[in-house]
Amino acid sequence: MFGGHVNVPATSPHLRKSGSRPIDLVCAQLMVVECLLGTSDLGNSTEENFTNSAESIEMKGVTSPLSSAATMPSPTLLWRLKVLLFFMWGLSCCKIGWDSVVRMSVDLRNLFLYEAFLYFNPLLLVTLMVWLWGVNLWVFSQASVNYAKIFDLDQNHLTEREIWKCATWMTIIVPTSMTAYLYLYSHGEVSMAASQPVILYAAVAMVLTFPFDIFYLSSRYFLLRTLWRIAITFADFFLADILTSMSKVFSDMERSVCRMLHRQVATIAWFEADSVCGSHAVAIPIVLVLPYIFRLFQCLRQYKDTGERITLLNALKYSTAVPVIFLSALKYHVFPDRWTSIYRPLWLISSFLNSSYSFYWDVNRDWDLSGFTRIFKFSKPHFCSHMLHGQNWVYVWAIGSNLILRCTWTYKLSAHLRHNYLTVFIITALEIFRRFQWVFFRVENEWNKMNSKANIQLSAIDMSNEEEKLLNSNHHNV
Repeated sequence: MFGGHVNVPATSPHLRKSGSRPIDLVCAQLMVVECLLGTSDLGNSTEENFTNSAESIEMKGVTSPLSSAATMPSPTLLWRLKVLLFFMWGLSCCKIGWDSVVRMSVDLRNLFLYEAFLYFNPLLLVTLMVWLWGVNLWVFSQASVNYAKIFDLDQNHLTEREIWKCATWMTIIVPTSMTAYLYLYSHGEVSMAASQPVILYAAVAMVLTFPFDIFYLSSRYFLLRTLWRIAITFADFFLADILTSMSKVFSDMERSVCRMLHRQVATIAWFEADSVCGSHAVAIPIVLVLPYIFRLFQCLRQYKDTGERITLLNALKYSTAVPVIFLSALKYHVFPDRWTSIYRPLWLISSFLNSSYSFYWDVNRDWDLSGFTRIFKFSKPHFCSHMLHGQNWVYVWAIGSNLILRCTWTYKLSAHLRHNYLTVFIITALEIFRRFQWVFFRVENEWNKMNSKANIQLSAIDMSNEEEKLLNSNHHNV
């Protein structure tokens, strides 16, 4: 027994540890040393040392992942850090922008702000629309509304989180470019300031048209394809209706791109009445009316394919926006007394007709609130569902705010508001908010129609099966 080999059982836990090849090597080396020396005491001490060393190695292997995991910050801490950095960035942009505006002379400050708003407010409003669209998708998902089926989206469609991620980057990039423009222009770097909106618009165009499989290629292709074609799918109608609320955004984009092409950025030449890109340009009413013309053609195409006369009434609704826009544009192209005596009363009549007709169509056709159907009910208990579902005040608010904002949106198309950039910006943002709440009721109405059609088809199938059973039962032998 003494001086012999130390027998380590094959079932020893130190030898059965998975992935413990270093432990097996240490065990073998200690056994060889014990065999050569052949002492009992050494054997006992060697076995004890082996056990201690194996346990220490095992503990190191177990604690190393824990120690590495402990060095990683928690998701809550990362989120708070991101929010803190975001607020610091926002305060920095506000501080730099305000100092840049104060630095300008009083005579040029108004023109300076007007031009800055003209370049950047379209993309700021688009950013607002993207944020609100993410909220729409979140409510749809919480209410178990299959919006992918309604809009005929593929499996790679963007979720609300991805929409909000895009909106976050837009929120960071656009104000940063605007702050750089204000800072450079106020410090005399006119050429560098003029490059800021050019770079921003070029980057937006490149991201939208980039042909490679990055930046959500399938979603970008779906958007561009829907914008290009004139079809009768729900997604085409839905997007065209949204574009009518952003007609002022497209008009400002056209004026901005026009100034970039004519090298009028960061100059005051554009402010002249006879300027190509000035506030009296003929292209302004043309761009304003284009979304309504596109939607009008969609209704005519729908009537051609389906033969439904209701689509002609819908086309008439969009045609009422055409005289509002062009009569408003005549303010800059006729004598003031002629505008006051003839064209202004015609503009008021056409504005009232367009607002009332559009409001009627929203409530009775797009929303179908004649019977106060219902608003989304979340699949799980939620505060928003408790506040919105089945509450009459929701419909009263939607109807009242839609009427008021319809009137203000028509008033915004007035030509004399072109230089009141803050008023126009606020009214356009309110119109985007009106369209945001319009989306809920419009999608709800379409979802109810799809469910009712599915129920009718199921009932028809059940009735046909019952008729077959009855017919088969009549052929029994007596």
